[in-house]
Amino acid sequence: MRHSVLDNDVERVLVSAEEIDRITTEIAEKIDNDYKDIEGKLVLLCILKGSVVFMGDLMKKISLPVEIDFMKVSSYGSETQTSGRIKIHLDLNRSDISDCNILVVEDIIDSGKTLSYLTDYLKLGGAKSVRTCTLLDKPERREVDFQADYVGRQIPDEFVVGYGLDYAEKYRALPYVGILKRCIYEK
Repeated sequence: MRHSVLDNDVERVLVSAEEIDRITTEIAEKIDNDYKDIEGKLVLLCILKGSVVFMGDLMKKISLPVEIDFMKVSSYGSETQTSGRIKIHLDLNRSDISDCNILVVEDIIDSGKTLSYLTDYLKLGGAKSVRTCTLLDKPERREVDFQADYVGRQIPDEFVVGYGLDYAEKYRALPYVGILKRCIYEK
């Protein structure tokens, strides 16, 4: 495995690259099974930026035809604290939304507010169906009643980076998910 200078900022690996590979395989198999008889298109909707690595690996393991699309939303007021407000920076713009079974692909669920909002937003927008998929879930942080349809792994309430997850736009390229040393973000 390659090493990065950023590895030194990680307290410990929480989800290894090998475990991530197993998780994406398991989720892809469930998606294949659940969507095999659907009418309409299966659209993987990547929530930028953090989910792009997970979605890239996940879509390669799904055997069904899939389309991909992107949205960019945020609910963070600072780099470490959620604001509670949802802002859409890049919206989904499809004329065929009524023929789309949208699977929202997210990297991590904390409060649940973003995915809860997006699910309702896409349903109101006319999507044929809307489900959600996340690599990581922090149920301890939940502020709304929301549960993703596909969850890779529940994790403790720690500040995690890697595999698309960042702090100040760094650490996304790490091949694993690790707990960031507190001294890095509490400067």
